[in-house]
Amino acid sequence: MTKILVISDIHANLVALETVLEDAGSVDQVWCLGDIAGYGPQPNECIARLRTLPALTCMMGNHDFAAVGEMPLETFNTEARNALNWQKKMLSQESRQFLGGLAQKMVIIGEVSLVHGSPRDSIWEYIMNTLTARLNLGAFETPWCFMGHSHFQAIFQYHPEKDEVTIEVPHVSDPYPMQERAFFNPGSVGQPRDRDPRAAYALFDPDARTWEPHRVEYDVHTVQQQILEAGLPPRHADRLSGGW
Repeated sequence: MTKILVISDIHANLVALETVLEDAGSVDQVWCLGDIAGYGPQPNECIARLRTLPALTCMMGNHDFAAVGEMPLETFNTEARNALNWQKKMLSQESRQFLGGLAQKMVIIGEVSLVHGSPRDSIWEYIMNTLTARLNLGAFETPWCFMGHSHFQAIFQYHPEKDEVTIEVPHVSDPYPMQERAFFNPGSVGQPRDRDPRAAYALFDPDARTWEPHRVEYDVHTVQQQILEAGLPPRHADRLSGGW
């Protein structure tokens, strides 16, 4: 049995990341779908921790791209821009090199295509509805695509007999038998936005072809204090309590 930890959208939340790693237990590989940086108070610490994980494959997210690139930040809202400007100043040279070397285009491992946003645009495009999912079916050839970006723990399943895509939200901790042509989102480690403040991740078993979503409570209050002490936008602290 191969046990692969799938995580995304850590957003510099080390407390949530450590809690997820402890909850997941021993794994053979770690696939990170991007956005290590942005919003949170500990980007360097999160990067350092990720680098210790076994057989790490890591995608570049839009916040990672903005944190190390020379791109204008007008595409982000005011609070996100403020956090990114802070992180640009705080990132160590080692962290910058790590983020700059992340995969910007789709990575294929076995039967899975890995992206941050979508197969059509790995860094920027969101898959948040069945129409966008359907439009992306032709952009990858593997049975499954794993993506993050939206901070929603969900599955977009294609049904060839009906020629339609549905949104599935499997029960937490229940293995989901994977059917071909589907998008899987593990949710966000450090900033969930599906009204569940618990850190989200998933375990993938490529041999059994199962996807197991998980949620775990972490010390939100400590992270909120860290955000405020760093002078980051208070809204980034507030939203952690409600998962919005």
